[in-house]
Amino acid sequence: MSDTAVFAKKPELALAQHKFAALNGTPAQRAAALDKLVEGIKADSMSVFYASLVAEGVLQDDPALRKQLEDASAEQLAALDKSVEEAKEEQGDLEQNECGIHRAVFLAQIGEEDKAHAAYEEVLQRPTTTLNQKLDIVFGKLRLGLFHYSPKIIQKEIERAHELVDKGGDWDRRNRLKAVECVWKCSQRQFKEASALFIECLSTYASPELMPMSEFVCHGTLACAVVLGRAELKKSVVDAPEVVEVVTAIPNVDKMLRSLYNCQYADFFVALAAVEVDHLNVSRYLFAHRRFYTREMRIRSYAQLLESYLSLTVKSMADSFGVTQQFIDSELSRFAAAGRLHCVIDKVGGIVLTNRPDTKNAQYQSTIKQGDILLNHIQKLSGIIST
Repeated sequence: MSDTAVFAKKPELALAQHKFAALNGTPAQRAAALDKLVEGIKADSMSVFYASLVAEGVLQDDPALRKQLEDASAEQLAALDKSVEEAKEEQGDLEQNECGIHRAVFLAQIGEEDKAHAAYEEVLQRPTTTLNQKLDIVFGKLRLGLFHYSPKIIQKEIERAHELVDKGGDWDRRNRLKAVECVWKCSQRQFKEASALFIECLSTYASPELMPMSEFVCHGTLACAVVLGRAELKKSVVDAPEVVEVVTAIPNVDKMLRSLYNCQYADFFVALAAVEVDHLNVSRYLFAHRRFYTREMRIRSYAQLLESYLSLTVKSMADSFGVTQQFIDSELSRFAAAGRLHCVIDKVGGIVLTNRPDTKNAQYQSTIKQGDILLNHIQKLSGIIST
């Protein structure tokens, strides 16, 4: 067995996504997700995971299927236990470690979360475990944490993976870690860090076991859209060959970005609503931030339009976005009061007046302030030296 074969690709993260979609998607999305969920459970003999879904009410209990899964998983686990014993008697340390990892992977596959972590950890602590095997184990534990969405475990294993990679991990494992970390940063609303990781590993993405390329591009693109400037977004994401190659799988995301760049705000609002339904509402990594995300993107579009004018009517702005004047008035009032948009509304005249801050003056004041701080530090230092 090679290190490549040992690399933990179970449990299938797609099944955790299907479970999430089955709970949070539209009726059509739920039906499709449930079918894929049952199909995946049968393929991997996921007896424990199936039992947990029945207990949670995600799936209806099927006694015949439950027994079939339990028998299949028990048989495979017995075979793995036997191979572990044979390796102890007949093979070397490397083969024994690989057998132990395979057993841990199978426990993770069927849904035995705690037992899988314990099995992984037991092999990890052996003095004979190689660096590559340790990395495989950490990736396996990280994958298990992502499947069951255990933030403490995920963060711990990411830090441990960085330590091991720095000791001599190969390019493939480094790249896989960047992809995992990009998705994890998205789930923590750290979109700036996620966007940097996405751009860095976009051209070398090779982690289909994490998620398909189209889904990775979707998550990374959405992260970039909310933090990158207009020109940088166009150059590094919208026109990137890897993104263009898969846009047919994420048409609403592509439409949202291009309509925003081209100042087609009515189309942008339609696309943003579709992105919320098709992606944000059913992504287990972005669901918690869906309201924040749509709000931030609306603010970006309003700010982009207002940058082009000293003033414009509420009616013309409403027409640009394809919404009512009441909606625009409410949105602008709320965001301006919160300091997110630099404008005021003349309710009598029905006009929006922009009051963009003087950035040059702000930079000047900042420079003066930093200079004063530096001078104070120099004076204190000179006083210490003179004494």
